[in-house]
Amino acid sequence: MIVNTDTVSLVVPGRNCASTIRQCAAAVVPLLDRGPLGEIIFVDDGSTDGTAGIVAEFPVQYIAGAGRGAGAARNIGWKAARHPLVWFIDADCVAEPDALERLLPHLDDPKVGAVSGSYGTMNPESLLACLIHEEIFQRHLGMPQRVDFLATFNVIYRRAVLEQLGGFDERYLKAQDAELSFRTMGAGYELAFERDSRVKHYHPTNWWKYLRTQRQQGYWRVWLHLSHRGHAAGDSYSSFVDHVQPPLAMLLSASFVLLLFPPLWWVPAAFLLLLTAAQLPMTCRLVRRLRRVRYVAFVFMGFVRSLWRGVGMIHGMAGYLRSRLCRTR
Repeated sequence: MIVNTDTVSLVVPGRNCASTIRQCAAAVVPLLDRGPLGEIIFVDDGSTDGTAGIVAEFPVQYIAGAGRGAGAARNIGWKAARHPLVWFIDADCVAEPDALERLLPHLDDPKVGAVSGSYGTMNPESLLACLIHEEIFQRHLGMPQRVDFLATFNVIYRRAVLEQLGGFDERYLKAQDAELSFRTMGAGYELAFERDSRVKHYHPTNWWKYLRTQRQQGYWRVWLHLSHRGHAAGDSYSSFVDHVQPPLAMLLSASFVLLLFPPLWWVPAAFLLLLTAAQLPMTCRLVRRLRRVRYVAFVFMGFVRSLWRGVGMIHGMAGYLRSRLCRTR
């Protein structure tokens, strides 16, 4: 039952986040003493490390989840929330002091169903983390205040909207933020973006873990775009050039067999050139804005990431078709 009409519940889902949850909680607990934040709820999605003990150090409501993924954990959290606005941040994010207050003015407009913010970085010493962060922030620099895609690392949804739509689709282990964004717009609400609201994120520093996550992203993006037609050409965050890179990477991989036929060597060469060229616009923007030669490494990151996302897309297509066939039997 909602007992307040002008305050916010914060929901933080997490699993095995002992290395970051203390910093996350320490940043938001002071907000309980001032402003609109009325409660903090941590939903433990099946942790096996010391996460629960660390959360117990803070005035935070702890709820044990069932280990069914972040979407399920977020649903548990907002359903337990007592306030009409639900702020979601991730357990590996550290909110800046004004992150919440910068989001709230957008919700003065009753047409806005949700509003999200931007990122900072907690590990600037890592090249991979810097490449990830600066690419995201570069994209955020080009986003308007009204968008068609929201991420869940720093977002407020009206609880009424979550109730109306049934919250997050728990089938999606990735891309659930985009999926809920699309349904929110389909219900007639607008989505807002506030670049100056930031949470600092512990971005990945391990290439292998990062690429595995990108394969998962590719898998669930197939489900997303086959279930919600009309978004595959791009959105407020990404463009058609971004979306076409994983298929292009798979065409490149498949074309290598043509090297066995010397007259056709130009086909893989052309795909290689196209995929490399697709990395150059973002690389140039990063180098120009940051004035650091190290960001030329984005060409490599973007290229390899496209290959892993492409593999995930192939798996996702197979999984989606298999689920459709099972449903029709």
